[in-house]
Amino acid sequence: MMKKDYYKVLGVSRNASSEEIKKAYRKLAIKYHPDKNLDNKKVAEEKFKEAAEAYEILGNEEKRNRYDKFGHSGIKGSYGASSGGMNMEDIFTNFGDIFADAFGDGFSNFGFGKSSKRKTIKGSDLRIRVKLTLEEIANGTEKKVKVKRLKAAKGVKIRNCTSCNGNGQKIRVTNTILGRMQTTTQCSSCYGTGKRAENIPYGANKYGLIKEEELVEIKIPAGITESIQLKVTEKGNEAPFNGISGDLIVLIEEIPHNNLKREGSNLHYDLYISFSDAILGATKEIPTINGRARIKIDPGTQSGKTLRLKNKGIPNIEGYGNGSMFIHVNVWTPKKINDEQRKFFEKMKKNENFLPHPGNTEKSFFDKVREMFS
Repeated sequence: MMKKDYYKVLGVSRNASSEEIKKAYRKLAIKYHPDKNLDNKKVAEEKFKEAAEAYEILGNEEKRNRYDKFGHSGIKGSYGASSGGMNMEDIFTNFGDIFADAFGDGFSNFGFGKSSKRKTIKGSDLRIRVKLTLEEIANGTEKKVKVKRLKAAKGVKIRNCTSCNGNGQKIRVTNTILGRMQTTTQCSSCYGTGKRAENIPYGANKYGLIKEEELVEIKIPAGITESIQLKVTEKGNEAPFNGISGDLIVLIEEIPHNNLKREGSNLHYDLYISFSDAILGATKEIPTINGRARIKIDPGTQSGKTLRLKNKGIPNIEGYGNGSMFIHVNVWTPKKINDEQRKFFEKMKKNENFLPHPGNTEKSFFDKVREMFS
């Protein structure tokens, strides 16, 4: 018996696009569905299989190219194109998505074949807050925290759900103008898992999960900020029936430092010096994130002067080096002085050296701010 031209079977031209071929097959499959042709079921089923065989070849780019070049001899041995073609269950197993496009996700197999689709459950995420010192943020650290998470209780046995026979779905068949349509819905007893728990111990929920405390290690990268959330994969609540565990979301809280203020990757420190140190100059020791540093105060240093120590700030979390540390110099003016000191300053009150003479070398407040952030 001579094989039919697959293009003619689907009623499309040889230049038809893949989408046109798909639409043509879907149209024929609906037209010749056996349940829609009860008066001539045998003929309709043959047409139905014939259309599926044609689509199995023309719907596959590689097979279509071989068919175009060599005809039926070029696809010898292809599934469905040899040894009697496909049966009805094969058709719905391989091309069920074609019908789902037309009838939605609830459509399933027109009564042929079995759906093995089960819902994969993911456990819920947990959130914890971890407090970090500035030193821990600057250097990175590892924290071990106790987390109460749902875990599979000991002794629990997992069986197939009796409501859906382990399919995770319930099937409903309805009559429509297109024939009998089969739709599937998620089983409400097992929530689509196809499983149920038995031998549940006291304190566990209906899925056989019980809260247990676990020590979880969290790696904190250097330079982390409060705006960043860390995720420890699969350390949240476990899912029922060997599903995927949720994640542990770690929220960072920065503990304020006694002396240093953080601004992104930069640090700021307020240094107070005496009037004498400002006039005569001095060497001062200041705290840094990893110890102490000595800085030089030049003679004649003005209050509000900002000194900068490069690379003494916080590491950039993306690996762009360290920020800077800014030392803001504040000249401390005594609130109480004795008679001898008062006489000295009264004498110096009109001295040329003690009168303000800001020049071009002195920077304004806005200049200092601009320089700080440049």
